[in-house]
Amino acid sequence: MKQKDIYWANLDPAQGRKQQGKRPVVIISGNAMNNNLGIFITCPISTKVKNYAGCVRLKKNKVNNLRQDSEIITFQIRTVSKKRLTKKIGEITDEELRQIFHGLSDTLTY
Repeated sequence: MKQKDIYWANLDPAQGRKQQGKRPVVIISGNAMNNNLGIFITCPISTKVKNYAGCVRLKKNKVNNLRQDSEIITFQIRTVSKKRLTKKIGEITDEELRQIFHGLSDTLTY
């Protein structure tokens, strides 16, 4: 389980307006954390593309193995236990990871 990997995750239970249910997430935490703590910082991925500022569009392809075009919801960042991650789907590119970090920076700044 490495940075940039996309996994199926069970995000239940969730309260309020958090993303919930079984859905893809992308691991954004660094590999030192990923290899040693049993928890991962993730962003959920949604097929409901709303083009919110700071979110990252993903076109389905053979690298990410998504079923349809999707969006990484950067403002819904969440730390999850390894137990919540079930199956690896694919991964994102270095450029998409940079876009996530840029989106997070904007979210945390404004």
